[in-house]
Parts: sequence; C-alpha cells; structure tokens
Amino acid sequence: MFQPLTRSDLGKTWEDARVYCRPACFVDRPHELDDDCLRIADTMVWFAAWHVSLRDNDSIKSAIVPVPELDSWIAAMPDGLAEAAKAQRAAVARPRGSLQLGERIVRLNEPQLMGILNVTPDSFSDGGKHVDRAAASEAGFALASAGAAIVDVGGESTRPGAPLVWEGDEIDRIESVVSSLARGGVAVSIDTRKAGVMEAALAAGATIVNDISALRYDERAMEVVVRAGCPVVLMHAPSAKSDPHEGGGYVHPLFDVYDMLAERIAACTAAGIDPAKIIVDPGLGFGKGVADNLALINGLALFHTLGCPILFGASRKRMIGALDNEAPADQRLGGSVALHYQAATQGAQLLRVHDIAENRQALRVWRGLRDAALTA
Repeated sequence: MFQPLTRSDLGKTWEDARVYCRPACFVDRPHELDDDCLRIADTMVWFAAWHVSLRDNDSIKSAIVPVPELDSWIAAMPDGLAEAAKAQRAAVARPRGSLQLGERIVRLNEPQLMGILNVTPDSFSDGGKHVDRAAASEAGFALASAGAAIVDVGGESTRPGAPLVWEGDEIDRIESVVSSLARGGVAVSIDTRKAGVMEAALAAGATIVNDISALRYDERAMEVVVRAGCPVVLMHAPSAKSDPHEGGGYVHPLFDVYDMLAERIAACTAAGIDPAKIIVDPGLGFGKGVADNLALINGLALFHTLGCPILFGASRKRMIGALDNEAPADQRLGGSVALHYQAATQGAQLLRVHDIAENRQALRVWRGLRDAALTA
C-alpha cells in the first residue's frame, strides 16, 4: 500500500494527487542542529525531517526528507503540489498564540489540560456520576483546582449506541452547571452539536464550543459560532447524523481524517469564523477501529499543517482496553496517560482527559525533560 517516494517521482504526471508534509524525527536538543531543524508553532517541540507523502487515488508514496532538503523537493513538484507543500510548511511554523476565554488566557506554547465533565446518566466512563447539578459543579471546580485550564461540560452521551437527547433536556442538564463554573472563574467549553444548546451555554458563560460534528449536525450551529466569535473545536466523526460513529470506513485513516478537517476549516473560515479561533480534533474512537486510532496517534503531527491548535482526547477509550486484555473503562488510567504523553511529544496543545492530577503530573515530567534537554 505504501511505496517509497523519490525526487524523480515528483516530475511525473499527477492528476489527482495530494501532498502531505508531516513533521517527523523529533529532536530534544535543537540548538545542536542550528538550521537543520524546525519548531512546531510556538511549542517546545522541534523536528529534523518531513515525512512527505503523495496520495494519488488509493496509492501512497512516502519519503523522509531532512529539513534543509525540503526546498529542493518542493522545486521538483508540479505547481499545485508545490503550493500546497509550502502552505503546510508555513502553517506548521505559525504561532498558535493563546486562547482568550472571558477573563482567562490559556497559552498554547505547552500542553494544556481540558477536564471532562459529563452531566449525563449514560456516558461510557462516568455516566450518572454527575447528574446532580450541585455535585457536577463541585466536580468541575475540582477539575480546575487539579490543573484543568478548561472544563468541558457535556449533556449528551455520544458513545456508540447512545440515544439522541432532546435539546431542551440537554440544556436543562448543562445550563446551571456552566453558569456556576463560569461565575466561579472557570473557563468552560460546551460539548454539544446542537445550536440551541450552544446558545444557552454561551449565554450562561461558556467561552468555547466543542462540536463532535465539526458544525455539520445542526444547520444553525455555524451561525451561532460566527455570531458569538468564540473559539470552536472541529472534531472528525464519519457521520453528521444522529449516530456519529456511522459509516467509519477509511482507505487511509490519517489522510482521510485530515482531508475532512481541512474541508471543514475552509467551510468555517468562508462562513466568517476567525481561523485563529479554530481548534481541530481527529476524533479518536468515533467510527474508528483500533488500527485507525493507532494510525492517527502515530501520525498526529500531520494535523499541525492545518495551522490550528490540536485537541487530543484518548481518555479511557475503548482502544486502551483492546490493547490490554479488554480492561474496563475504570481501569484504563495508565493507557490514557501514555497516549496523552505521546500526543504531547508531537506538539498537541490541548489534552482532553478525565484524570487531571495524573495527566498533569505526566506533563510536568515531560516539561522537566524538555527543559533539561534545552539547557544542558
């Protein structure tokens, strides 16, 4: 399926080809390589090579190209591919800055934690734990105190087979919780695909919309986000219908997911959403098998070429159980931390997790290792 790519291949006729330039060969001590490595945005992650892939229909050819040699590879490409490669290189380098969330600023030069707060009776991991509004608010404050930069409040389970929740019920579940947290100084995102819920949550004090359908499920959702001017998370799911897991067949999971998110970014910016306020999420577990998820994790750095911060969420997901003797959801902490640490090494800016303290500790160790490498 994957074949080696050579520079001479670039001069061939490529009718429907697409190019993907993924940062690769990460380095701990960039100061020893001078101009032979590049930085991902304004993160603490540097890389020494590009993994260049050309996709022509179902055929993939790939090569590892050292950073100083990419110009000569681009020069050998047809104009359309060359422009795409240049745009991807520029997008990787562009600083992501910070998120202004009400009075709070969340800086994206190192990984930040987004705490999961499901105010639902049936979520796959913690369903029923936070259905009481006062208990849910208390849990949200606990997440923030433990180190969550953002608390993500959701009122509808999107696990496989979960029933659709009426908009009014979803608003009733989340509204007072969002309001309580926001009034207490917590940066809140609303995890919903429904425009009415977005409006209610934003009015209650939420400052980010996190939509698993990438603003496709509800025809009013785009309008709500444009009007609010708030940051938005565009997540990949194979279906924009009631069941977001439906139709998850991929030829090349990494590139298929990438292409869909690129299309959604273009649609959102055309509609008037500030591209600096768009965050992308590859949507682990949504209509994806274990092999698909592993491909996305191993290739996560490709999404930096979209020019947006990356949100990564693997907390307690089924793939961890599949890799560890079917461990149940409440016994997947070790795998969750490992996957989020892996995402941090590839420059992911936001990590969406249930277990804040444990992941915060892992990130502090990660930061210590980075600091030591950069200053030794």
